[in-house]
Amino acid sequence: MSKVAVVQSAPILFDAEKTIDKVATLVADAAGNGVDLVLFPEAFIPAYPRGLSFGTVVGSRTPEGRKTWLRYWENSIEVPGPSSDKLAAIARENKVILAIGVIEKDTSSQGTLYCTLLYFDSDGTLLGKHRKLKPTAAERIIWGEGDGSDLDVYDTDVGRIGGLICWENYMPLARMAMYKQGVQLYLAPTADQRDSWQDTMRHIACESRAYVLACNQFVTKDMYPADLEGITDLDTQPDVMSRGGSVIIDPLGTPIAGPIFDKEDILYAEIDLGTVAESKLDFDVVGHYARDDVFEFRLKDK
Repeated sequence: MSKVAVVQSAPILFDAEKTIDKVATLVADAAGNGVDLVLFPEAFIPAYPRGLSFGTVVGSRTPEGRKTWLRYWENSIEVPGPSSDKLAAIARENKVILAIGVIEKDTSSQGTLYCTLLYFDSDGTLLGKHRKLKPTAAERIIWGEGDGSDLDVYDTDVGRIGGLICWENYMPLARMAMYKQGVQLYLAPTADQRDSWQDTMRHIACESRAYVLACNQFVTKDMYPADLEGITDLDTQPDVMSRGGSVIIDPLGTPIAGPIFDKEDILYAEIDLGTVAESKLDFDVVGHYARDDVFEFRLKDK
C-alpha cells in the first residue's frame, strides 16, 4: 500500500521563484500526511495563462503582446537548471515522488517554450520529462510541440507511473503508449475544468485498469499580477478563471477522492497495486483483450 496526493492550487502567477517556494510548502504539507507521491497541475510554474491573447490575431502581433510573452518566458524554467534543481531538492527533502507541470524553456533556441511534465524520484533524481505533443487551439501560439520520444513510464516504489497532459488524454494512441508500458498510476495534469473531463478520467481508468490521478488549478482573476502586460484581456473573463475538478479514480472507474471544485485543497488516497491486478480479471487492454492478431501498435523511435 502507498499513499498519493493531488494538489489543487494556484501558482504565484508569472513568478517562478515564489511559485517554487509555494510548491515547497505544499509538498511539505502533503509529506506530513505520509504520502509517497505528490502531483501538481499542468503549467503550474509559472502559470497556465488562461484568458490572455498575447496580442495575437491571425496576421499580426502587438508590441504589448510580445511584452506579455517576454514576462512568461522569463519566468519559465530550464530543465535541467537551477529551478528544476530546487524542485529536485523539494522531492529529496520530503522523501516523495514529485510530478509537476512546468513551462520549459528550450535551452538551445532560447525562444521556444514547452508545456512539460517533470518526474522526480524520492531521492531527488529527475526520472524524466514529457513535453506535450499537441498544444490545443491558442496554446499553439505560445508552446512548441513535443516530439514524442519521451512518452515513458517509470518504475518507482509506488508502482509504474506515467501520464499525459490535458487534451493529450483525448489521443487514443498516446494513451496506448502508456498502456503498453504497464502504467499503474496514470497521471493527468490538466487545465480542463469541464464536467466532461470527469467522464474522460473515469473512462481512462476503466480502459487502462490503472489508478488515475487528475489534477487542475483553482485560479481567480484577482490572482493575476495587476501590472501584467495585456491584463485588459481579462476584463470580460469571470472572477473564477479555473474552478478545478481534481480527482483520484480507482482502476474500475470509481472516484475515491474528489472531485473538488471552487477551492484550493489537497486530495489524498491509498493505492493498492493488488487492485490494479484484480481489475484486469475481465479486461486488460494490452493483455488478453488486445487481439494482437487483428491490431498492431507501434511507437516510433522506441
